[in-house]
Amino acid sequence: MTMQFPNHSRSYDRTRQAVRFWGYDTAMEYSFFVTVEALQVMEPGLRRDEESFLRAFDVHRDLICRTAAEVYSRDRKTRYDLVDADFR
Repeated sequence: MTMQFPNHSRSYDRTRQAVRFWGYDTAMEYSFFVTVEALQVMEPGLRRDEESFLRAFDVHRDLICRTAAEVYSRDRKTRYDLVDADFR
């Protein structure tokens, strides 16, 4: 089975400066974090506040999930950080 993202929940983690979301491969849950810098690659001029980060995540959800699945397929861990280089 491949990585799936049926849970549309996401939250902003101020400590990590990233939006957290979850993916699933069979019964296993994996945490993903897309950094603010990565969101700025997708949305230049992004305001630096929680509401803007979550909105940018929602607008670019398909690209973020595709990228997360690619990163997951390269290396199996329990937590993944998606950084700006992943979206260039």
